[in-house]
Amino acid sequence: MSEILFVAGDPSGDVHGAKLIAALKAEIPGLRAAAVGGPLMRQATDDFIEDLASRGIAGFWEPLASLGFLRALLARIRDYLRDRKPAAVVVVDYYGFNRRVLALAKAAGVPAYYYVSPQVWASRPGRARVIARLVRRVFAIFPFEEEVYHRAGGACTFVGHPLLDSIPPPVPDKSVGCPLKVALLPGSRAAELHRHLPVFLDALDELRRNFPELDARVFAAPSLPDEAYAAARARGVQIVRELDYKVRAQMDVALCSSGTATLENAILGLPMVVVYRLSWITYWIARAVIRVPYIAMANLLAGRALVPELIQRRANKVEIARAAKEILESPAKYQELRAALLAIRKDLGEPGGAARAARAIAEDLRTLGRLGNGAPARAGAGA
Repeated sequence: MSEILFVAGDPSGDVHGAKLIAALKAEIPGLRAAAVGGPLMRQATDDFIEDLASRGIAGFWEPLASLGFLRALLARIRDYLRDRKPAAVVVVDYYGFNRRVLALAKAAGVPAYYYVSPQVWASRPGRARVIARLVRRVFAIFPFEEEVYHRAGGACTFVGHPLLDSIPPPVPDKSVGCPLKVALLPGSRAAELHRHLPVFLDALDELRRNFPELDARVFAAPSLPDEAYAAARARGVQIVRELDYKVRAQMDVALCSSGTATLENAILGLPMVVVYRLSWITYWIARAVIRVPYIAMANLLAGRALVPELIQRRANKVEIARAAKEILESPAKYQELRAALLAIRKDLGEPGGAARAARAIAEDLRTLGRLGNGAPARAGAGA
């Protein structure tokens, strides 16, 4: 029986990792999956090792507070590779930790693959060379990433963005409704929620001066409990949990933390104001290393400032509300922005990216003779 280890470290990686696990199980009959990830990967696997994604460990210096936990987890993964001898390791995004996982796989002689490349093109492009040395192939979700890895001497295939499999077609001829529907997307990590949700709620109060019947919804991350959104509920904001994007597709505008949600909104054609707050030490480090002009993926892919970005001090209730109002006050500009966002969707390939990556991984492992040679399953795995 063959076994593959999957490793993801944040909520978006948990989503993509769970879908890839399902796709690989369809490609390889009898495959067992072991995982470090989050709640969605827990549901998809046979042997769940640790919930790393829900811990929200991110940033430049913040992981230092979790150094003991991360070292212990790497030791567990090293022992797993030695004892279980899996057919392969597949890592998802989350460069800092997964680079070390890949080094462990290399030392153990286990072939490795990267699904959803970390954004090495945004800062420290030398990381692409590190990844190229440690994996057999990168499966990229943005078309320009192929060239990044080819220049680094690595093998890379653009498979299409996995969001295209789950986000429905955009609502046709969408215009601003009455009442105005506002989506709040404060981030998928606890620290992001702590920094963004209060200012988003205050910005709603500012917006109500122009839109008194405003209807707001906060879209909860799978890894965070309802209690984390208690402040929103106390202000009359409904908590939405969904995987099919049907409610969000009906929203008129979003107040959104920078991250995967900005791309989701672009695919939906949902105009947004992008906000991000960091600890000041992390912010100054980020300023020193980030080499791209925008933080929102929608703006990066468009090559221009389609949607406003408000960072640090500018991420305050007055500026957020003003930026949202400017989007909403002109029907013609609103439609132009929707059209520009939806154009991004066409550049992201076709649905089926996870299936294409799974097919390529399975074919490569068959070529290597790795399938069917794993250790027998442990009793009680998956508990």
